[in-house]
Amino acid sequence: MIPHPDCPAELPAATPGSSRRSFLRTAVGGSLLVAGAGKLLSAAPADSKPAALLRQFPCYRAEGTHRELGRQHGEQASAQIAAHLAFMGESMKLGSRELQARARRFRPLFEKHCPHLLEEIAGLAEGARITEAEALAVNIRGALGQAREEGCTAFAIGARGTADGGLLIGQNSDTLPAVVALSYVLHLKPRNKPELLMWTYGGMIGYHGVNRHGVAHFANDLGGGPKSRFGLPHYPLKRLILECRTLDEVVPLFRRTPLWANGNYVLADGTGRILDIEATPDGPEVITDQGAGFLVHTNHFISPRYATRENHAESVPDSFTRQKLMTELIASRLGKATLADVQSYLRSKDRHATGICRVAQTASPSAGWETAGISVASIIAEPTKGKLHVAASNDPGNAFVEYAMS
Repeated sequence: MIPHPDCPAELPAATPGSSRRSFLRTAVGGSLLVAGAGKLLSAAPADSKPAALLRQFPCYRAEGTHRELGRQHGEQASAQIAAHLAFMGESMKLGSRELQARARRFRPLFEKHCPHLLEEIAGLAEGARITEAEALAVNIRGALGQAREEGCTAFAIGARGTADGGLLIGQNSDTLPAVVALSYVLHLKPRNKPELLMWTYGGMIGYHGVNRHGVAHFANDLGGGPKSRFGLPHYPLKRLILECRTLDEVVPLFRRTPLWANGNYVLADGTGRILDIEATPDGPEVITDQGAGFLVHTNHFISPRYATRENHAESVPDSFTRQKLMTELIASRLGKATLADVQSYLRSKDRHATGICRVAQTASPSAGWETAGISVASIIAEPTKGKLHVAASNDPGNAFVEYAMS
C-alpha cells in the first residue's frame, strides 16, 4: 500500500478543439481492450495510456459551498466529464440534444429531494464548461438508458471480525473497461456538511465512499425485483447518505426517497454498526448480519421478500458464485481479518469470469458488462479511521493507494 501523492496526473488531457469522442478514444484506447491482460484490440495513439495500464487514479480536492465544490470538481475533472458524456451518448445511442432533454425531466425530483445538489451540479457545469443539462445527465446516467450497468461484490466486516477491532467495508466495482479512464478519487470538504472521500467517475457527485463520521456505503445492481419507474436516480441518494452522521439517519432516507430502480447498499457507520439495504421503487428491505459479524452482497436479492426463483432467474449467474466465495473467504479469517486480507480477496488471483476480481470474456463494443465487464476498481474504507484504499482496474500489479481525511 502507498499513500496518495498530490493529485497525480494519470490521464491524457483534452486539448482545445478536440472532440469528446476523440478524447474518449485516446483515454480508453477505443474501449476495445482485454483489461487485465493489457492487450489492445485496436490501435490507440502512441502517447495515450490505455485503461489496463493505469497504475492509480487521480485525486481531486474541493472545498467550500456546493457551488464552489462543483466548480472546482468540474475544472479538475473536465476531461473525464467530457469523455463520460461521449461514452454515454455512444453506448445509449443518444445525441447530445436528446441526452440533455431526458436529463431535464429529472430536475423536479432533484428540486424536491436534494435542491442543494442542483447548486453543485450547476457549479460542475461551470467548471467543466458544459451545459447544466449535461452536468445533470452524468449524475443520472443509468436512468437515462433504463439499463442495468454494473456487477460488483460488496462486503462489511464488523469490529469483532477484524484483528484491530476496526470496521472494514468495500467492494469491487464491476463494469465496462472504459470506466477506468474516467475515474478518480474525490476529496470534498463541504461547508456545514461532513468531509468525505469517494471513488467516482466522469462528474458524478455521489458514488462509493466514506465521510468524517464513519458513514460508508458500497453498492450493487440487483436482478429482478420491482419494475423501474420514474424516481430519483441512485447517484444523488449516494451523496445524501454521505451527508448523514449515523445509520439511524440513513435508513429513514431510504424510506422517504422514491427511487427509479432497484439497488443494494452495504453500509457502516462510526458507531460500529453494519447493515445492508435492498432498495427498490417499492421501498427498502433492511438486512442485518444476524450475529454473523459480517455481511456480503452481490447482484441477487437475499431478503425473504425478494429472494424468489423468478428474481434469481433474472440475476447474473456468477452473482451466486461470488457471494459464496466472498462469504467463505471472510469466514475463514473472521476475528482476525486485516486490511491486507480483504485487499487480497478483492484482487483474487483466481481471476476468471466467476471470480471476485472480474476479467472480460469479450472485447465486443456491443457487449454488456456481464461478458465485457471487468473489476474497474477495488475500494475499501476504514470508517473509524477516515481512510479509503483504492486499486485501479483488475491488474493485480496495481497497488492499493491510501487516501485519508485531514
